[in-house]
Amino acid sequence: MRDGPVDRQRAVDCLFDAENSAVLAELEDGEKPLSYLSSKSGIPEERILSNLSYLVEIGALSRSARGGSVHLSADPGRLSDLVESDGNFGAAIDGLTKMDGYLN
Repeated sequence: MRDGPVDRQRAVDCLFDAENSAVLAELEDGEKPLSYLSSKSGIPEERILSNLSYLVEIGALSRSARGGSVHLSADPGRLSDLVESDGNFGAAIDGLTKMDGYLN
């Protein structure tokens, strides 16, 4: 996790990006192999890592390597803090609504 201030707008934009939200939804149940996330979402592994790199950098997601494969997991508390501490909480709610619509 990085030291220093978090760019909350960047984090929120990353969280509510339609492509990212599909991957993040898969992490709700716990850690998943990157290959599984790629297969499930249809997004290449490299693009998933690139798209989510800021969330890894700030500790909202964790990246680990085991058995020759990369795994991602989410820190629900950290993700909630990012959304709840955003000055535009209404915008975050709108983002959640959009994400829910996308996922359903």
